[in-house]
Amino acid sequence: MIQAKFSVEKTQSFFLSQFKKYGFKDKSAMLRAAIEHFKNEIERESLKKSADLYSEIYSEDDDLKGLTETALNGWPE
Repeated sequence: MIQAKFSVEKTQSFFLSQFKKYGFKDKSAMLRAAIEHFKNEIERESLKKSADLYSEIYSEDDDLKGLTETALNGWPE
């Protein structure tokens, strides 16, 4: 694993020092889990924004709605 040096606030340091209480083997494991969780949350938010944009475009484009209906004809329900 790559090591990194960084600074945290006193309250964050205290929280990390309680890693065993939250089921982690050490502070690094707890921090890696937090980073992974945050990364996933950012990616999920990005996908949601993208889906919202596609939904908005679709709702305003009658030609696209017609094309979609045409493509769905003949598909089983």
